[in-house]
Amino acid sequence: MVGWQFNCASTTCLPFSTLTVSDIFKCELACLAQVQCEAISFHQSTTKCELFANITNQNGNMSANIDVVTMIVLDQTRFASVTVPAVHWNPSGTTMAGNPSGTAGVGASQLNKPYVLRLDSSNALYISELNNNRIQKWIIGDLSGVTVAGQADGTSGSSSTTLNQPVGLAIDSSDNMYIADKYNNRVIYWANGASSGSMIAGTGSYGSANNQLSYPNMIERDTSSGTLYIGDVGNQRIMQYLNSSSSGTLVAGGNGYGTGSTQLCNPYGFTLDSSTNSLIIASYSAHNVVRWVIGDTSWTLLVGSTGVSGSSSILLNNPVGVAVDQYGNIYVADSGNHRIQFFLAGQSSATTIAGVTGSSGTSATQLNYPYGVALDSQFNLYVADSSNNRVQRFLRY
Repeated sequence: MVGWQFNCASTTCLPFSTLTVSDIFKCELACLAQVQCEAISFHQSTTKCELFANITNQNGNMSANIDVVTMIVLDQTRFASVTVPAVHWNPSGTTMAGNPSGTAGVGASQLNKPYVLRLDSSNALYISELNNNRIQKWIIGDLSGVTVAGQADGTSGSSSTTLNQPVGLAIDSSDNMYIADKYNNRVIYWANGASSGSMIAGTGSYGSANNQLSYPNMIERDTSSGTLYIGDVGNQRIMQYLNSSSSGTLVAGGNGYGTGSTQLCNPYGFTLDSSTNSLIIASYSAHNVVRWVIGDTSWTLLVGSTGVSGSSSILLNNPVGVAVDQYGNIYVADSGNHRIQFFLAGQSSATTIAGVTGSSGTSATQLNYPYGVALDSQFNLYVADSSNNRVQRFLRY
């Protein structure tokens, strides 16, 4: 409802939180992330978002217009005439990179096993290609990409100009890249525009010492400190490398393959949640997503049932990519179920926002073993549709 502001009849019913956000969607997400939130007011001109609680015990009313305001009531017990908008993404995706039909290839307009997705400050898409041994940069709307690391013809190798099944990718503010070069057991720093990279972590040979890596799979970079977090899958651990350090420190796992709370079980994907100083980790073979606070010795379960796969709203099947937004909501590439799951902050039951549960395919509504997931500033969803050799965008509305 536009043009009115929500107010409770009681003078004690005040907003428990006031935020500044860019649009109504982010105001709604802020409310959804707070279990006590029952209503919001969003002022378009000032971008002020007010969150209200305990309104169902009040005589709610609509006050005179003071601004262009949108009011949403999330509990309709008293205000049944107000429609509750849900958080939605268009169920039909648009192919942003690769062939919509799913055909693999090494040409500039093709992909072969895309894995990790990153967006730079200009919304250009960076794609790690597992089977083409390269990183592609794809301007949104273009019909082909440009190779920015590795060889354009897909040649693999262990030299400074080649990669061997790169997976993890981080980009700094200058668009320099940090690449988990999986089968070379190393992390490569590749400067923006350079034709070669340099090894900054690992030795090039697999091992379990603090300066070694074994099939590194994922990488995150703390933008404030330059610290790298590297998913060392072969060692079932995540290592922390301080800026310019040649040796790492164990921050998660390292106690062998397993489902115990001190262990990881093929941590193929994770993300850094700076707001809670923690890593949110997708344990592929444990079928769960866990939170490991940096400095702690064990994880806490966020979603899924440890060791149990399934296709219900509370279960996962081989999760890979994971993302978290600024409101603590979690997005999971549930690869074995061919879908993307959206978990509201603090909730263990998900909504499928892309793909069809248990149904792989190449139609606009289907996915085939999605691996990577990313969000742009407008919460549009990008998915590395790995076995379809394409990247799909699902618009938020």
